[in-house]
Amino acid sequence: MPMRLKNICIALTLTLLAGTAQAGIRQYAASIETSDWKVITENRLQCTLSHQVQNYGQALFTSMAGKQLNMEFELDMLRLPNHYGMAAVYSVPPRWMPGEGRREIAEMAVRKQYSGDLPQQAAWTILSELEKGFWPTIYYQDWYNAYDKVAVALNASNFNAPYQQFVSCVSNLLPYSFEDIAYTVLSYQKNSSELTKASKKRLAMIGDYLKEDNDLELVLLDGYTDSYGGRWNNEQLSVKRAEQVKAFFTGMGVGEERIDVTGHGEKRHVAPNTNPSSRAQNRRVVIRMAKP
Repeated sequence: MPMRLKNICIALTLTLLAGTAQAGIRQYAASIETSDWKVITENRLQCTLSHQVQNYGQALFTSMAGKQLNMEFELDMLRLPNHYGMAAVYSVPPRWMPGEGRREIAEMAVRKQYSGDLPQQAAWTILSELEKGFWPTIYYQDWYNAYDKVAVALNASNFNAPYQQFVSCVSNLLPYSFEDIAYTVLSYQKNSSELTKASKKRLAMIGDYLKEDNDLELVLLDGYTDSYGGRWNNEQLSVKRAEQVKAFFTGMGVGEERIDVTGHGEKRHVAPNTNPSSRAQNRRVVIRMAKP
């Protein structure tokens, strides 16, 4: 081969190799043998499904107790981004699904020094694609190497059994969160420490929550009465009402030293005392709870 032609061939080869390197994708995924899905949090307050991605981090799907069904996907990275950008999320068929095309799921914001995350709709879509055997994959430009693109795949192997466990956990979450009960007003029967039917139900909700999480930093209980029955008697009645609620909290495992009781009697009415319905609003214990 003439020297000039040989040099041209070498140059073309080097060009092609350089192009291949630039177009290369650095891939992260668990192998079929090591694909590990597990439910790492399972109670009535939170459910979390985890998948380890070797040498990269882990994928987390989390649903929390609350009035609305919710779900979040988090890509917990060992090396956090050092700039802002976007990642593309696709549902990719594995090799044993010939003829299937990949489908776009969502775009994921890449934020400096934060793990990637996606909201409910995209998170559920990823889970349903995994259930069908597809590998949801996140693609982005590497923030540490301008020559590399990165693909992070979730391996659907060994997924279904942990996923069913996770779904069962989600279906058993409490239909309210701590924020929904942290401020509660309990109402009482006339001249009595007997709660109204609605307030008994409300206190039972708080009890169900505390069975799962009694890590309260402070509970403030303020008792009040209407203006009927005499000032001293009403003050004692307001204390009795609040003390009964305190006993309920200590019975659920909240430390007595974290509960503060104050009986206000007839003070600080929230409604006039001119008719039975408005007086009923003044017969109350206000619960305020705080967590660390």
